Order: sequence, then structure tokens, then C-alpha cells
Amino acid sequence: MLMSFPAGLCPTVEVGGYMSGWGYGLLFRKYGLATDNVIDAQLVDAKRRLFDRKSMGEDLFWAIRGGSGGSFGIVVAWKLQLVPVPKTVTLVNRILEQNATKLVRKWQTIAHKLPIEFYSGITFAPIDIDGHQGTKKTIVASFHALFLGTIDEVLLIMQEKFPELGLLREDCTEMSWLQSILYMGLLPNDRSYQNPLLSPSFKAKSDSGGCIGRGVGKTFGGRSTLCHHKFDCIRRNNGWNSIQCNRGGILYKIVYSVGWAVEDNERWEWYVNWSRRLYSYMGPFVSKSPPRAYISYRNGETSYEEARVWGIKYFMDNFDKLASVKTMFDPDNFFRHEQSITTLSSPSNMEL
Repeated sequence: MLMSFPAGLCPTVEVGGYMSGWGYGLLFRKYGLATDNVIDAQLVDAKRRLFDRKSMGEDLFWAIRGGSGGSFGIVVAWKLQLVPVPKTVTLVNRILEQNATKLVRKWQTIAHKLPIEFYSGITFAPIDIDGHQGTKKTIVASFHALFLGTIDEVLLIMQEKFPELGLLREDCTEMSWLQSILYMGLLPNDRSYQNPLLSPSFKAKSDSGGCIGRGVGKTFGGRSTLCHHKFDCIRRNNGWNSIQCNRGGILYKIVYSVGWAVEDNERWEWYVNWSRRLYSYMGPFVSKSPPRAYISYRNGETSYEEARVWGIKYFMDNFDKLASVKTMFDPDNFFRHEQSITTLSSPSNMEL
């Protein structure tokens, strides 16, 4: 039997950040997040004492698995639970050339109903449409998925659950589990878009899904669409950008990404401001009760007026419990940064 760990997609993320920031990947619908598969840890506190799961207690063990790195202590070791995976998996990549907005909306309603062996997402990205870099672009939507099984199984399931997609055998590729990790994480050059997270420099922000289908407009080519107002501006510059939606449960995580080449490093503020404008533009179409974001795409622009403003956005109802654990195990707030968990008596980490 082949064994693996529910690891992530970004090859530059180290183990500590991955475990402390929930950690999602291709297996999360079947086996949960990385944090769900941690069975023990060793942590050094501010007094240089070493704890394992038994000695630290379940509250602190719960907090360090997703409660923000650099908040409670230094984790020096993780003990992980491996899970079984098939030797052969199927990758799906289909460009939504017609009725794209309708298909995106449909995906939003059925993705969480697909078998748990499916990891699926939608990516929006600009491409050249006249063969000349930077002269004329349009936005395309791409459906991508990984299934823990064969092509024949994928086709049967999609015909039943999502026939509107019109998935064909040529949209699917069987490969080994290890090959799929490399393919999904590194995005080879045969993809129709480039991954900003592999650029020398990049900026990523996140939301939780509302109805992104409304955000991209009824057509991708019209002047009132997301394509014209937000993606089109990159065509004058040496950069890449994308919006990616990954479904899990009722909502889905949205990632806004922009990357730029080394020769554009002096203009980094332009790219960062672009990501902020896109984030603001999408505000009416995403979750607002409360606004939500993924802690591992930390939003540095989030309000600091009260710790609970950003704390609830990242952790929702768990924030108060995290603050209580922080107060018990690090009452002097020794382990802190701009958006670490605060003690109950410290409203802000702004002054470090």
C-alpha cells in the first residue's frame, strides 16, 4: 500500500508554516487538513521548557495546529499520521471556452457534492489572444481537478454530477501520485497560464467564497467585466496574475495572486497595489458575515484597530479560545508579530 501525507501545493512553504497555518492540499477533502493529521508535537515555550502533546495539554496542542505560527512557542518537532493513496490518480484540466460564467456558477453549487476523492478548483487568468506578449489579452477560466482513481471513474462521475462541463477523455491524464504532486505544485510550461507563486516575487491575498460568478460578469470580453477593469492593466507590465478558487465544504477559498519578474522589482508597489484593488473589487461578491480569509495568505492590510477584527476574519469563533490559550501559556506575549494571537489583556501587537 502506498502511503503519503496530506501535504500542500506550494513548493516554497516550509513544514512549520504549513502545520501552523491549517495546511490544505490535494487530499484535504478525503483526509482533512495537515493539522488534522498531526498526532504529536514538541514545543519550547518562553521559559525554554520543552513540552510534548501530553505535557502541553490538548488546548495548546489544538492551538498550535492552525492557530498562527509564532504565537505560542517554537515547535521543534511534529509527529505525523500517514494516509493511504492509490498508485494511479487522474488529473483534469479543461479550459472553459463557452458558457464559462454559467459553468463557474454551476461548479459553485456542485463541487462540494462530488465524491471526497475529488480535489477541484477554478482558475481565472489572462492570456494573449494575438500571439504578441503584452499587446492584447483576455481572461480565461480553467477547471482543474485531481481524482484518486482512474479516468474511466472520473468520466462516469462527471457525467452524472457535472454533465454541463462536457468533460472528455483527452482532458484527463493518468499518472502516479508522486507525479501529480510535482505537476500540480510546479505547473510545467505546457499549462495555458503561469503560476505567480513561482515568480521571483509575488503577492497573494485571500477571501472565502460568496458568488464569484457574479464578480466576473456575464461575459469575459465586455468592458464592464473583471477582465477589462482588473486583469487588463497587467498587459502593460512584466507580470502574471490569477484568481484561484478551491472548494472545500460549503464555501471555497479564493486566492488573488500577482507575480513579477526580477527586472520589475523596483515597481513592486504597483503590483501590490494592483492586488489590493482586485481584492476591493471582489468585496461585494464574497463572504461578509463576517469577512473571512485564509491565515496562510495573511492580509497585511487588514485593520489593526482591534485584534479581534482580523482575528475573527481568520479564525471566526475560535479566536477567543486562541486568545485564552495564549494568555495561559504566554502571558507576557513574548512570541509575537504584527498579526500573532494576542493575550486577552493586549488589544494589539502593533508596537513590537
